[in-house]
Amino acid sequence: MELTPDVREVITAGRLAHLVTLNRDGSPQVACVWVDVEGDEIVSAHLFDQHKLRNIRRDPRVSLSIEAENPENRDLQPYLVVHGRARITEGGAAELLNRLGRRYLGRDDFPPMPSPPPGFVLRIEVERVGGIGPWAPR
Repeated sequence: MELTPDVREVITAGRLAHLVTLNRDGSPQVACVWVDVEGDEIVSAHLFDQHKLRNIRRDPRVSLSIEAENPENRDLQPYLVVHGRARITEGGAAELLNRLGRRYLGRDDFPPMPSPPPGFVLRIEVERVGGIGPWAPR
């Protein structure tokens, strides 16, 4: 699915995203992640092999939610929900975290360690979007 400019704007605004993966028993596992866009994929970086990554290796279905700006001060806060399939690539986490550190923390020295591990990049192929905002199906 091609990401619209409105969707890209929410993803790259520097707000925490809530990533939902599925545990082995089918229950949800939620984690806050920093996100960016590469092409039409949503990406996040992870230095270590965490529970969410193990869940994705077993079942690639994910959902992501991000609160959006409310410039018109509407009664309902706009938010984006993304449903898709994730894949994990090895390496590149430190570079992506450094880029995201500028956006989320306003600094160029993240992660704050001399030799970070190569880590993993989570890549989400978007299948559909929803929520409240111009990206929501009508």
